Amino acid sequence: MTIFSKIIAGTIPSYKIAENEQFIAFLDIMPLRRGHVLVVPKIEVDKLFDVPDTYLSELLVFAKPIARAIERSFDCNRCGVSVVGIEVPHAHVHLIPINDANDLNFVQPKLKLSEDELKEVQQLIVSNL
Repeated sequence: MTIFSKIIAGTIPSYKIAENEQFIAFLDIMPLRRGHVLVVPKIEVDKLFDVPDTYLSELLVFAKPIARAIERSFDCNRCGVSVVGIEVPHAHVHLIPINDANDLNFVQPKLKLSEDELKEVQQLIVSNL
């Protein structure tokens, strides 16, 4: 099981933003920026483009209101979308509040937020859904 499958199963806690039968969205605990959310299909598939078409076509539809909530929650030009897929072998999409393209640079240092800060970010995004 990947760490994401364990989060989906509830054996590892997360800062959940949204969930339905096919997907779950939760905060990245090592974010590039405050408000960095991961959108993950509940089926365990390594590469995004190996995800079945029915899931793939619904992924952005599920992510859309979350992206809008991120834009309402943080001072940013838009919610950027990135697919990297290297660190966890479970397909996922990053939603990140950005002001320029460098905000999506995964080589830059990650933030270290406290549990209270993560809860605050979670509540802010959820309140704007």
